[in-house]
Amino acid sequence: MNNTGSISSIIVEIRAGTGGEEAALFAKQLFRMYSRYALKKNWLCQILDSNETGLNGFKQVVFKIKGENVYAEMKQEGGVHRVQRIPKTEKSSRIHTSTISVAVLPMPESFQTNLNPSDIKMDVFKSSGPGGQNVNKRESAIRITHLPTGIVVSSQTARNLEENKKTALSILQAKLLEKEKIQRENQISAERRTQIGSADRSEKIRTYNFPQDRITDHRIKKSWGNIEKILDGNLEVIINKFHLEN
Repeated sequence: MNNTGSISSIIVEIRAGTGGEEAALFAKQLFRMYSRYALKKNWLCQILDSNETGLNGFKQVVFKIKGENVYAEMKQEGGVHRVQRIPKTEKSSRIHTSTISVAVLPMPESFQTNLNPSDIKMDVFKSSGPGGQNVNKRESAIRITHLPTGIVVSSQTARNLEENKKTALSILQAKLLEKEKIQRENQISAERRTQIGSADRSEKIRTYNFPQDRITDHRIKKSWGNIEKILDGNLEVIINKFHLEN
């Protein structure tokens, strides 16, 4: 995938890491930032799978973005994002540090990986909404486990099982292709790491410091003010800087 500009669809996976409910709430904010930026770019954004918390945060959300040059613009978002702020649930005004991991996977336009049916385990279940309540009486959601690698994907936003199955297989394929790509790169550089590690605080690519109203990207050593404006979907200031640096 050398011609990144030609990739018109990506799968983005946001997971809450260290920080519990506060991390889940910021994961929801990151999803809002990316979806609002996609809206500004006239890209299509579609949630494929999500796991919400009782306070309306996201333990995990997987979504597809489709649009011109989407991978070239969004690929640098992959990694661990750190947030420092006073949570709304905090009574003693202490600043908490939480982490959220983001993966940006190029989505193939057509199936390029031949999946052996014996390598796949499929489980169907009822779709669930916030708090875990079932939102569909029929078992239309699907969870797919790729046995050789242990990769598990799921989809539950479509109304029928077949559509969710198709979506889950697309996510699985994107993850398998990303895994193959990383393995190839590891042969050249043993120090190459996957986008998402353990979501440890030390594995950060970017810090959102609310008390100082500052976002810092540690890879290009650049900071920006006005966090709320950027989180409202005005991500171009960061993306444009990356384009200038690379």
